[in-house]
Amino acid sequence: MAKTPGEFEQEFIQTAKEKTGRSLDEWLEVIKPAGYTKQMEILKWLKEEHQLNHMQAGFLANIYLNNGQVVYQNESNLLDNQFAKCEEVRPLFESVSQKIISQFPDTQLIPKKTYVSFTAQREFAAINVKPKEIRLGLDLGDDAFNDILQKSKLSGPMPRISHMVVLTDISDFDEAVSAYLEKSYNRSNKK
Repeated sequence: MAKTPGEFEQEFIQTAKEKTGRSLDEWLEVIKPAGYTKQMEILKWLKEEHQLNHMQAGFLANIYLNNGQVVYQNESNLLDNQFAKCEEVRPLFESVSQKIISQFPDTQLIPKKTYVSFTAQREFAAINVKPKEIRLGLDLGDDAFNDILQKSKLSGPMPRISHMVVLTDISDFDEAVSAYLEKSYNRSNKK
C-alpha cells in the first residue's frame, strides 16, 4: 500500500539531517531570514539555492508556512480543515464517501491539504469541499464534457483528474455518476 502524506512527512523529518545536511529546525532558521511568504517562492528558492529536491523543498515550505508545525501529522485535522467554512456539506461528503467506498472496497480515503483523495492502486477520484457543494473529480481522459460532466476545477489533485461532477445533494449521485466513477476507477487502476 502506498505511503500516506503523513508517513512521507515523518520520514522526511526523521531523515532531514542525514539527507540534506540540516535538521528541520535548522532549515526553518535558514528560511526565516530569506523573507519569503509564499509557498512557491520558498519551494523555488530551496531548490535553486540549496539544491533540495521537490519533495524536500515542499515539505519545508509547508511546515515553515504552518508556523513550524507539521502539516500532515494528523490526517483527521486535514479533513476537518476542509470543512472549516462549510460544515453544512459534511453530511453530503460523508454520504458520497460511503458510496464510493461501498462501490470500490479496496479504496483508501486519504485527506490531503486541499482535497480528499480516493485511491486504490492509483488515485481515481478526488473531492473538493466547497460552500453548498462537493466537486467530485474523476480521471476520464478525453471523454466529452456534458451537462453533468464538467471540466475539472479542483485544486490539489494531479492533472489526470480531468473531469468533475458537482453534487449538492446525495440524490445527485445517481447511476450516471456511479458509471463515471466506475470508468475512472478502471482507467486509473488498469492491471
